[in-house]
Amino acid sequence: MENGKAIKNKMPLGQLLMNNAIYIVLVALFIVIIAIDPTFLSVDNFRNILAQASTRMIIALGIGGILIVQGTDLSAGRTVGLAAVVSASLLQATDYAYRMYPHLQRLPIWVPILVAIVVCAIVGLLNGIIVAVFKVPPFIATLGMMLIVYGATSTYFDRPPLGAQPIGGLDKAFSKFVLGSVGTGNLRIPYLVIYAAIVTILMWILWNKTRFGKNMYAIGGNPEASAVSGVNVIKYLVLIYALAGALFGFAGALEAGRVGSATNNTGNMYEMDAIAACVVGGVSIYGGIGTVPGILTGVLIFQVINYGLAFIGINPYLQYIVKGLIIVFAVAIDIRKYIKKK
Repeated sequence: MENGKAIKNKMPLGQLLMNNAIYIVLVALFIVIIAIDPTFLSVDNFRNILAQASTRMIIALGIGGILIVQGTDLSAGRTVGLAAVVSASLLQATDYAYRMYPHLQRLPIWVPILVAIVVCAIVGLLNGIIVAVFKVPPFIATLGMMLIVYGATSTYFDRPPLGAQPIGGLDKAFSKFVLGSVGTGNLRIPYLVIYAAIVTILMWILWNKTRFGKNMYAIGGNPEASAVSGVNVIKYLVLIYALAGALFGFAGALEAGRVGSATNNTGNMYEMDAIAACVVGGVSIYGGIGTVPGILTGVLIFQVINYGLAFIGINPYLQYIVKGLIIVFAVAIDIRKYIKKK
């Protein structure tokens, strides 16, 4: 009897392959990269991958929460760019000849980072209000905000008398804060990885151990039922978008330090990578489903592919094609699962 139940509950091979098809494709790509250049498997490369994935992880966690409540945020990348430009302009070394604010005194590192977080949280707050209060579809609301933020960033970036030139010459203390590492020899952990780990743990606690997380999943699963059961849907949607904005702000400040400069195009298309990583990591575009470990897995897989394709010298334009195919394939699988459940 028990054997019969086990056979009945056993997932058919075809369904198992389809449910894990995106992982199979990504693993196959990884194997191809290693076959082309075995030196890809090195400690330095994986340290670089982790460092690059760190800011992307923070961005993806913001996007992930929005996707779980059946939303999206096309302004995420431009919001990251806004944070990068704002924080970089306030963190230039006092002896740098082309400072945006020549007479500004040296600020503690946390002040510009906090300014960037607050500014971007306000952007997220506005997104949340437009979506939750005015009932504008998230795609349209955040598309409009993407243009607004890019325009605001470009206006700030193109200030006279210096005009539109990269904001560089960052304070050495800030560069060390972002690019430093801890450990010995090859076993050094970049500070970026530590920051991303802290944010990841905090978000896991928020999503899994608090009323906020419980209501977030409830709203994503069924907004109408959540409202009937007493959940303030509007308040939580606004908070989720504002929290995402704050995460984009922190990631943008770190990204400025990682690159060593910022322009009005910093963060361009980052939202696409984040959305792709979330979907690959199991976050459903239909809402209500998604985990922090899943997003972490999606970000790491996507970053390995990104870094690997660049490492073996694939044309950057072809890399966009690969990313696009991965996104479409992942969403197609998600849609198939959703239809099957219905």
